[in-house]
Amino acid sequence: MEKKLPETLDALLTPEVVANRPVRLMFQDEARFGRMVRPRRCWAPAPLRPVISNGYERQFIYVYGAVSPLQGQLDWRLCREMNTARMSEFLAHVSQAHPSDLIVMVVDGASSHKAKELVIPENIRLLPLPPYAPELNPQEHVWDELREKEFPNRVFNHMDAVIRQLEHGLPRMAADTDGLRSLTAWPWIISLNLNAN
Repeated sequence: MEKKLPETLDALLTPEVVANRPVRLMFQDEARFGRMVRPRRCWAPAPLRPVISNGYERQFIYVYGAVSPLQGQLDWRLCREMNTARMSEFLAHVSQAHPSDLIVMVVDGASSHKAKELVIPENIRLLPLPPYAPELNPQEHVWDELREKEFPNRVFNHMDAVIRQLEHGLPRMAADTDGLRSLTAWPWIISLNLNAN
């Protein structure tokens, strides 16, 4: 992707498509958050060993997210399910959040990203990631950071508590533009030409 994306953007970003709009590059992904605990390293005074609770309840909520590395911005939406209809809603949400931009959104190969029923707004163009290459998607690092900062070694008694934690953590993360840029604006992304050709 690092090598092919400049050529793909050159072909896509014609004056007719761009139509004098600023081009916004976004990377999109979905993540699942729930009541199952993900143990993380933690501190305890010597000679004690840290003790954490564990939970095995298989209850989840999905977060649709898309990061704009160059602007250090995060768009997100909570959903009870992950499917084509929810992806269409998320694309509409992002389109309305950036109405004057032409949005080039890099997505993975999930079936809901390729479905015929997917509704793609006029100001969004989807670009697929290569198969089995999540390491090329900086949105994955956003999920890792969110889990590390908001969910380490925590057991939630019910899904409402998980949702509340997301509703506090996601805006806090979205407000930190410098942190998001530092986390996601990788050198090969910064070097891309996003001008009409």
